[in-house]
Amino acid sequence: MGQSRHRPCRTNWHQGRRASTRRPFDPSTGAATMSPAAAVSSAFAPWGVAGKMTDKDVARWVERAALGMIMAVAFAIRLFSIVKYESVIHEFDPYFNYRVTKFASEKGMAEFWNFFDDRTWYPLGRVVGGTIYPGLTLTATWIYWFITDVLKLHPVSVKDVCVMIGPIFSALTALSTYGLVNEVRGKGAGLMAACLIATIPSYISRSVAGSYDNEAVAIFALVVTFYLYVKSMKTGSLLWGVGASLAYFYMVSSWGGYTFIINLIPIHALAMIVTNNFSANLYVAYSQFILNGTLLALVLPVVGFNAVQTSEHFSGFFVLGLMNAVALVKFLRSNLTERAFQKAFRLFVTLAVVGAGVAVLGVITYAMTSPTFRWSGRSLSLLDPTYAKKYIPIIASVSEHQAPTWSSFMNDLRLAIVFMGAGIMSCFKPRLTGASLFLVIWGVTSVYFSGVMVRLMLVLAPVACCLTGIAISDVLDLLCRSYRYEKTSSPGDDNGVSSSPGAGKGGKKKGRAGRRGSEDAADGTPYGLVPGQLAFFGIAGLVVVLSFHLFHCSYLGGEGYSSPSIILQSRTSTGDVYVFDDYREAYSWLRENTDYDAKVASWWDYGYQTTAMADRTVLVDNNTWNNTHIATVGRAMASPEKKAWEIFRALDVDYVFVVFGGMVGYSSDDINKFLWMVRIGGGEYPDIVEKDYIGEGYYRIDEKASPTMLNTLMYKLSYHRFQDIVGRDGMDRVRNTRFGKPDIQLKYFEEAFTSQHWMLRVYKVLDKPARSKTGVPKSSLKN
Repeated sequence: MGQSRHRPCRTNWHQGRRASTRRPFDPSTGAATMSPAAAVSSAFAPWGVAGKMTDKDVARWVERAALGMIMAVAFAIRLFSIVKYESVIHEFDPYFNYRVTKFASEKGMAEFWNFFDDRTWYPLGRVVGGTIYPGLTLTATWIYWFITDVLKLHPVSVKDVCVMIGPIFSALTALSTYGLVNEVRGKGAGLMAACLIATIPSYISRSVAGSYDNEAVAIFALVVTFYLYVKSMKTGSLLWGVGASLAYFYMVSSWGGYTFIINLIPIHALAMIVTNNFSANLYVAYSQFILNGTLLALVLPVVGFNAVQTSEHFSGFFVLGLMNAVALVKFLRSNLTERAFQKAFRLFVTLAVVGAGVAVLGVITYAMTSPTFRWSGRSLSLLDPTYAKKYIPIIASVSEHQAPTWSSFMNDLRLAIVFMGAGIMSCFKPRLTGASLFLVIWGVTSVYFSGVMVRLMLVLAPVACCLTGIAISDVLDLLCRSYRYEKTSSPGDDNGVSSSPGAGKGGKKKGRAGRRGSEDAADGTPYGLVPGQLAFFGIAGLVVVLSFHLFHCSYLGGEGYSSPSIILQSRTSTGDVYVFDDYREAYSWLRENTDYDAKVASWWDYGYQTTAMADRTVLVDNNTWNNTHIATVGRAMASPEKKAWEIFRALDVDYVFVVFGGMVGYSSDDINKFLWMVRIGGGEYPDIVEKDYIGEGYYRIDEKASPTMLNTLMYKLSYHRFQDIVGRDGMDRVRNTRFGKPDIQLKYFEEAFTSQHWMLRVYKVLDKPARSKTGVPKSSLKN
């Protein structure tokens, strides 16, 4: 009787289709019930889905619905910035991208490629078309033209499109992540990985609405490139290979981080050769990717011949040459006799060694013509984390180029940092395939690079989600099989094998749940499974963990990463939100109260914002292409007032502004950045020495600060009239100390505007020294 519930009798089996078409009877209601497939088919009938749906059709619709919801979540979780604030561009670099996109949408493509910006890097200017990665700008421009010219949707502004680029491409990234993991492991792991990449904080931080930066589209391009490359490697299809090359071209046009791809794929190909997994499919996928991708990269002005002249790109050509050598050896082995092959092989090895030696000597000679051996400064900073601090302080001064803390990994990756290692181990079973090996190499290299530079957490986030999706999928598969085995096995069955689904006559055929082994554990559960109660609690625990992960990601998306850098907020003692809008207040003042041709000097961090929001000419900006120009501004800020005035007058500067947080406790102000100004300036001008600005024991601004520090222009512009607000013994709320020099008199600069919370202070550069009340020039008076 125990087996009759699980295995149909011979009479019912012979009735075949007629028995299968009857509706099951529900004794509790006295009515006939429908199977899941029939129920779904009936539900979709009003929408034109004709015929009876099979279980595969139901699974396909569920899969599509899940993907649609994941993409919707990826889009919606990035809209908190609009809900809490308004449709506004975030951070610093996005303002330049927005300004160029607006220019391209109004003037057209021809004007964009020839765009010379004379309002930046005065008096040098900048050739924008030849120095920008155009992928982001052209994407937003084409979307804007499509919306306004084809769909005729009005009013839609360029800014609205730029603000929404991040959420749109995040949804597409989730879709491409599903495709990649589906190729490696399967649909379940793909859906889990897509869900994770849609909500992981590390990616949200660079793709919220308003974060109009290159990474918003570059991560999508990176994942699509890897997906198409893996697809091409598995199928050997030229079509997929061409798609991978085009995706790589889009990546090159979008972000300088494309060098990660052009080195990761050769490393994977080399690993496949070393592990004796070379195949025709790998040769087709890799060779055309390197050749087509390099030719396409040469088209972009910002890359040009760097695609074949810099050391970052040499690994791809080296592996391509090695792969052709391996292919030739295999061809000779399959077409020659053993004796003939040995002779040919000796000749080939001799010629290959000579040729490789000449090629390596030529490459080394060429590389030695450059002091950095043809490596860029950022690449050398990744290979040697101390390089930038020693030789290129402007790179080391950027906060996102610093090494991350452990808390950053836990905060930005959360669940993925825990399961990533398990995902790597899962890639080795049942056997390590070429696609699985690719994920393993991607994960290991990304962990290293993200440990060197916090910005490269973006490269780690997608692979961490892929590996975590595989790990969680494997765990859920085990738990669900174990729980299903417990529910379907009968207490009276021997080892629970014959009564499991799929058991054959006499129990000779084992069900899926019992395929792990023929022996049982002490509790009667087949090896490879866990007890049913433990499986149930494991499933429930994973649901709880994933729910808390989603809650954490939503909280960070809404509170941590949705605040634009130009609009700050804090909470009062009563819990109310208080907004600091000093940046836009100061930029509006500059735009409305200064001449259109006025030149404005500040530290390079604020150059893009000043040009875009204040519409005024700046000396330096965030492009940082000219280290000497930036060092000149740093030298002026670190010099006494008169010397700084002479430097700014020589550069035709009309206004200087500084960011000061001592009044409200804003820690990202210029006083905290000042030592980097000194280091960068000292790298070009020997009269600027860092130790002269260090007080008793360390960098300080109180009464024990060094005389050189207290006499700098930066100090004077920051603390001018500060005593009028906080008193002579008042405290700097950032440094949590009293300021060292309360009586500050300006002779060559005049305060023009101070924002409401003293965060931005604008000063006019005088044509000549100001006069005191006695009629004597202030320059002749003592401090």
